Amino acid sequence: MDKRAPYHRDLRTYLIGFALAILLTSLSFWGALKAGLSPSNTLLLVGVLGLAQLIVHLRFFLHIDRSRQKREDLDLILFTTLVILIIVLGTVWILGNLASRMHMAM
Repeated sequence: MDKRAPYHRDLRTYLIGFALAILLTSLSFWGALKAGLSPSNTLLLVGVLGLAQLIVHLRFFLHIDRSRQKREDLDLILFTTLVILIIVLGTVWILGNLASRMHMAM
């Protein structure tokens, strides 16, 4: 068995991830600058491409997948995401409530 096989497999994984990341970034810039979409559709496009970018980074660079070995890492990432989401959405909710109580225009 060739000792360089794991190296080549990892290199191929990184190169595929890099190519996908460049493609998704380019599509995001194209969608924002040249596509001529409405602002809400542009935001939706960039958001979807951002989520795809996140999945590419987790899979190809951090090697997070659904295997038994990586389950703890995935659980940790999902829990951290949940905590950050609660903090951000809670802050937006509190500030929106404060703005409405102070009769500020949104």
